[in-house]
Amino acid sequence: MKTPYVVAALSSALIAAPAHAETAKPSLPEPTGEQTVGTTSLHLVDIERRDPWNQEAAARELMVSLWYPASRSGGKRASYLTKEESAAVLKDFDVPPETLTATRAHARVSPPPSRARLPLVLMSPGFTMPKATLTSLAEDLASRGYLVAAVEHTYESVATTFPDGRTTTCLACVRGQDGAKVAQGRVADLRFVLDQLMRRDLVDRSRIAVVGHSMGGNSAAHTMLADLRVKAAANLDGTFAPIVPNLGKPFLMVGTTKHVPDGKDSTWRQSWANMTGWKRWITVTGADHSSFVDYAVLRPQLGLPAPELVGARALKITRAYLAAFLDTHLRGRDEPLLDGPSTAYPEVRFWK
Repeated sequence: MKTPYVVAALSSALIAAPAHAETAKPSLPEPTGEQTVGTTSLHLVDIERRDPWNQEAAARELMVSLWYPASRSGGKRASYLTKEESAAVLKDFDVPPETLTATRAHARVSPPPSRARLPLVLMSPGFTMPKATLTSLAEDLASRGYLVAAVEHTYESVATTFPDGRTTTCLACVRGQDGAKVAQGRVADLRFVLDQLMRRDLVDRSRIAVVGHSMGGNSAAHTMLADLRVKAAANLDGTFAPIVPNLGKPFLMVGTTKHVPDGKDSTWRQSWANMTGWKRWITVTGADHSSFVDYAVLRPQLGLPAPELVGARALKITRAYLAAFLDTHLRGRDEPLLDGPSTAYPEVRFWK
């Protein structure tokens, strides 16, 4: 199935820049949980799999960012993007190429975790988008007691920097790219990362979820179908490619008004009909495709056009519903927010 949105994701994320953008240091919203957040990076190599995009590569290499509740505060703040990654994200916009390297995040680099056996949330970003775009969501979940692992899908992001200084580009970014092929490769990436993380005492092996934005949300569904270890999954505004068949586990769909039952994207309606387990389908009025990730707040700070819904508000909504979903299905908590409309979030509409 050809999915044109996957190659247009970055353009729709940042839209068009004005002639001269503001360039003050951008920042992300504070995490809302009670715990200090730590972060570290992993360089993982799957020697049993050839890279699907680079035939010259002997194995599939991945970068993974981990966020977790830390045992102490203080220490160096984590960087957001490398200079090369920032330049790749901003290359079509009238913003200094290094601007995103200065983005203020909140996690501290490599403090000890506060405890072991944490519920794990695997995260997958949108096509062309770095894993860093999930930072606001990941930091918030870590502050609430989750271990979060965001996977950079090499050659699908506009740029990925490895520890030896190499920065790869997006070899998969061709017009008319096959969304089903992308999803298949991402499922393999996510399952490999899960294999590696399961060897660590930090992970509670009985409480695992996958969450993704755009193509990452599509991949979350298909990863849960393929892997019995995954207990729940969520799709943030991603078209399903292929349609999800016979899904009996908890699934959350959060999207723009494009994703309503009679909207432009029929894959949500078709996949919803095949979901036989716990499920919720909500849309957020005033949001656009990138309102669910860091671009929601970064665009206005960089002087780039933004949608009707204020970015900080969009992220607050996404964080609240995502945390409620994960708390319900990984922690067994009763979360009334998922039962129907809330006066606290009038922008949110539930569908059946």
